[in-house]
Amino acid sequence: MDPTGRTGGPRPAEGAADRFWLTAAIQLSRSCPPSSTAFSVGAVVVSAQGQLLAEGYSRRDDPHDHAEEVAFRGIDPEDPRLREATVYTSLEPCSSRASRPRSCAELILSTPVPRVVLAWREPALFVDCDGAERLTAAGRTVVERPDLAEGVREVNAHLLN
Repeated sequence: MDPTGRTGGPRPAEGAADRFWLTAAIQLSRSCPPSSTAFSVGAVVVSAQGQLLAEGYSRRDDPHDHAEEVAFRGIDPEDPRLREATVYTSLEPCSSRASRPRSCAELILSTPVPRVVLAWREPALFVDCDGAERLTAAGRTVVERPDLAEGVREVNAHLLN
């Protein structure tokens, strides 16, 4: 269920639908326990029909959790809807991690999800992230919505000041 209590919404598409779902991911990021060593991130996985399949936010169940991994834990990896789903994540999927063997970019690439929409590229505060490039190089569609990045920066202001 998304932060507004809905289980569905518009079908993923550039424009208003992407804004709707990415705003839901940003809203989820506001639930993250604070950390001085990691970004607060929210992620939702949405079917091609606009059904919320899974959601997650950083540090939801474990201090090392990333939003995308929490979301993917909530859905069967064999679910056929993943072949046409979109991942909405407030921050670019990470390309390297110290706390877990797989990055979020690798996790997404282990699924058939063809499309990822993000609000803000990860700044080089902790690592030099190239998750969007890795996803694109692997044939996934990556859409960046910098018009929504200010909300992500606001949630992570404690790290940026």
